[in-house]
Amino acid sequence: MTNAELAILTLVAEQPRHGYEIEQVIQERGMREWTEVGFSSIYYLLKKLERDGLIEGRLEETQRGPARKVYHLTPAGGEALQRGVLEALSLPQHCYPSLMLGLGSLPAVPVPQALDALRKYHATLIERQAQLQETWRSQQPLPYFVDAIFTYSLALLETEIKWVGDFITRLEEEHGQV
Repeated sequence: MTNAELAILTLVAEQPRHGYEIEQVIQERGMREWTEVGFSSIYYLLKKLERDGLIEGRLEETQRGPARKVYHLTPAGGEALQRGVLEALSLPQHCYPSLMLGLGSLPAVPVPQALDALRKYHATLIERQAQLQETWRSQQPLPYFVDAIFTYSLALLETEIKWVGDFITRLEEEHGQV
């Protein structure tokens, strides 16, 4: 199961939801920081999970507006969710961010340009950290599992910010760019 499928399945397991509501929760929780669920893929994933028998969509009347297809977890979906969660908690995943590719190809660009790019990357990380902290603070109090996602993401950002800053300093010193 992909991490995007697991994310959607988790949100439906929390409570029955329609597609737009899933998008709202993804936005509110800042889930795009750690999962690969694009807005345009939500309905595709819902159809796939429904086709696989993990969720079931039912047309339900709303108090305002037209009826919406609301998705409910099936027993098979509950089992798949448990397997997916246990796998996610027990097996580190090897994600290969573009930074790794850039670092591996560093000799292909002049050092001053590499430093400019890394400084931009560093600044973007700091902005992302500030945005995530604000999102986290604005939603307090949070259930423990949602709070854990925020604090874990913030810890990763803090570590990456420090590492990139240290690497910039090292590159500057090694190449006389201070």
